[in-house]
Formats: sequence, structure tokens, C-alpha cells
Amino acid sequence: MSEHDSVLVIGSTGNVGGNVVAELLRRGVNVRAFVRDSGAADVPDGVELAVGDLHDVASLTEAVAGTSAVFLMWPFLSTDGIEDVVAAVGARRLVYLSSYGVDETVERQGDPIHQMHADIERAITASTAEWTMLRAGTFAANALGWAAEIRAGDTVSEAFGSAARAVVHERDLAAVAAKVLTEDGHAGARYVLTGPEPVTHVEQVRIIGEVLGRDVRFRELTPEAARQRMLDHGWPVEFADGLLGAWDGFERQPVRISPTVTELTGSAPRSFRDWVRDHAADFAA
Repeated sequence: MSEHDSVLVIGSTGNVGGNVVAELLRRGVNVRAFVRDSGAADVPDGVELAVGDLHDVASLTEAVAGTSAVFLMWPFLSTDGIEDVVAAVGARRLVYLSSYGVDETVERQGDPIHQMHADIERAITASTAEWTMLRAGTFAANALGWAAEIRAGDTVSEAFGSAARAVVHERDLAAVAAKVLTEDGHAGARYVLTGPEPVTHVEQVRIIGEVLGRDVRFRELTPEAARQRMLDHGWPVEFADGLLGAWDGFERQPVRISPTVTELTGSAPRSFRDWVRDHAADFAA
């Protein structure tokens, strides 16, 4: 990339996308953020705003014009419109934040979340884009789903307390994304990105409590109760069942640890405790 090229960030106001924006700015890259509402967009100074909607091809085509690379985080639970998005990107560099559960060697994935990512990957690989897949492990930021409960008391209620994953800090995902977006040599790569060590739900809650200086306890929910809570919050049935099925597997399967964050950035991935320190204010009463 030349110093005058711009990178379009789709998902620029989210946990990962916001950090991608910040990391690109730190590298001196011109950043354009694709947002639905310029008035509500919380982006740093110096970021150009492109207002539009992923389902409005004209607005996306206009946003892509004049950029050399696109970061894509898909915000929907359906792949409707992905072909139009990929077509609008054209032959530019396209970095897609996917899931480490995707297995391109099988026809159908084991759950609907991974299937959605696999379908998006398939659309991208069939395009003219210079693509790279970032197959991320579970986001550490998913623990923010417990924040309200922790602020209100000292108990977190969740299912599958022994489910272990190498959760990954959004800043590590952003560091890899910025590198791949701005440097050559990553076309056609599928990078698996995880945190440094496995942590269970129970351990995550304990670590949050330790960082906050509080005795935060874990209360085990039955899968049925957890499922009903997801449905009450508007989750589609197939996605609730898919997530609970994955958690069940995480209690029994070895945790996969990937060295890719270190290999690409030169720094070890941040731990879950590091993540909690960075987000302690989100959990404070």
C-alpha cells in the first residue's frame, strides 16, 4: 500500500472493528469507516465516514471507491446479500473476520454459526478479491454479556461451566487485521487466531472477580434454562441450539491453541486477565 491508500472498515464501531480502526491509524493509514448513521458513529478524529447500509449496494459501492483494502465483519445472522457485498469490493484486498470452527474440507459445518461463516468464505473465495480469512476463536468480549449481572450482584448464571476456550482479545485480532490489510504476502491465507491458554466459564468469572477485587461466583444453569434465556432475548432457535451444542463440545474436546498471533505480530496474545483489566470499568458497579 502507498501512504495515500485508504482502508474501508465495515463494522468500525464494534469491539473488533473499532480496534482495527485504531490500529490502522497508529500505522499512519488513511481509514474510512462504513457507518449507518454519521451522527451516532463514535470514531476517532481523522477517520473519514462513509454512510450507508450493507444491503444498499449503491452506498457500499460508493464507500469502496478509492480504497485499496476492505475489512469485513458480517453483522447479520443471515448471508443474504453477501454476494453483492463481495462484488462491490471487486478485486481489492478483502480481509474477513471468520470463525476458527470453519472447516473448508467438509460440505456442511457442525452448527449454523460456522455454516454461516463457511458460506461467506465460499462467496469470497469464488470472487476476484485478494482475500484473507481471519478465523478467530471465541471473543473475550463475549464476557461483556455478563456485565449487567456482575454490576447488579456477585453471581454469574451460565450453562456449561467447564466449557474451555482459548478466548482472544479484540486488540490481538485488530493487530493481525491491520498487518494483513496493509502488508503483502497474505493473499489466500486462512489464519486461525486464539488466545494463549484455555479458560473455562468458571475460570473467567473467577478472574473477573479477582481483577475487580470481589468474590464473583458462578451459578450453573441447565442447558434448558440457558436455551430459554437465549430465546427470550430473541435468539433464533437454531443459533441457540448451535451455541449450546458447541459449549457441550468444549467441555469434552481438547482446546486448540494457535501460535499465529505471535507469528504475525511478534507479540504473544493477551490473556483473559489482560482483557478483564482493559475492561474492568464495564463490570464495575
